[in-house]
Amino acid sequence: MRSIEICAGAGGQALGLEQAGFEHVALVEIDQSACATLRANRPNWNIIQDDVKFFSARHYKNIDLLAGGVPCPPFSIAGKQLGHEDERDLFPEAIRLVQECNPKAVMLENVRGLFTPKFDTYRKNILKQFESMGYVCYWDLIQSSHYGVPQQRTRSILIALKPEHAKHFTWPISGFTPPPTVGQILFKEMSRNGWPGAKKWAEQADGIAPTLVGGSKKHGGPDLGPTRARDAWEKLGVDGRGIMDDAPDKDFIGMPRLTVKMAALIQGFPPEWKFTGKKTPAYRQVGNAFPPPVAKAMGLAIKQALVTEKINILEYVDL
Repeated sequence: MRSIEICAGAGGQALGLEQAGFEHVALVEIDQSACATLRANRPNWNIIQDDVKFFSARHYKNIDLLAGGVPCPPFSIAGKQLGHEDERDLFPEAIRLVQECNPKAVMLENVRGLFTPKFDTYRKNILKQFESMGYVCYWDLIQSSHYGVPQQRTRSILIALKPEHAKHFTWPISGFTPPPTVGQILFKEMSRNGWPGAKKWAEQADGIAPTLVGGSKKHGGPDLGPTRARDAWEKLGVDGRGIMDDAPDKDFIGMPRLTVKMAALIQGFPPEWKFTGKKTPAYRQVGNAFPPPVAKAMGLAIKQALVTEKINILEYVDL
């Protein structure tokens, strides 16, 4: 299963799809720090540091999957919600790339704000364009905590498949096993430097996290979101006003803050995934990421649809 990834960021979606069995032939990302993170973790990946607007997919005809997390600011509830009037809206570029490479499947991820009534017409127009290219579309809101991520993170996911594959597609089953709590996920990291309060803290942090936000380059240093989000973090025993450089030491007193690594664990990244750059750009990569466990679940569902069609063809030939 071969795939192209656009707006790859720090690799959340790419990692999940890799775990689902997809081999990335190209990953396109404009941000220098994010590209450095991708190269540090997967030096063999073909990483193209460039604007998606300048990328052509003509050399990847009939690839299995084109995936990407197109920028969310045009649709984010926290932003101005300019939609197609926002220069950062890359849905048109994604559609252009689909036209160029004619993939068997497409997966595009975005924020839940895209499902507000304001964008009904916009979504219908996107669906119409995909259908005109011969795709059957599935578009829904997916809650990350249903796939083992300890975070309330609702994402808009569009999956488009050629008809022969679409008939075998179903959304991945979710929600049978509750996600781990913030305390369960972070206890090992919180206690790494000998903080004696780590066990008590972990017992208190007995819920899942609010949505992590990456912020934008126009704003200051990293924090865990607006006032409502910080209040939610405080109930979990976390100071959301900033990010620590390291886990609490044995003399620490007070309410701890997250580190970049802790935020990455909340997003579902494995402990060994490293984020390059200084603290603020590194945290921004984490906060803007697509949780790998969710991407893996979606990738497995897409793969099953593609593989099932191949199996059916083989059975017919055997007859």
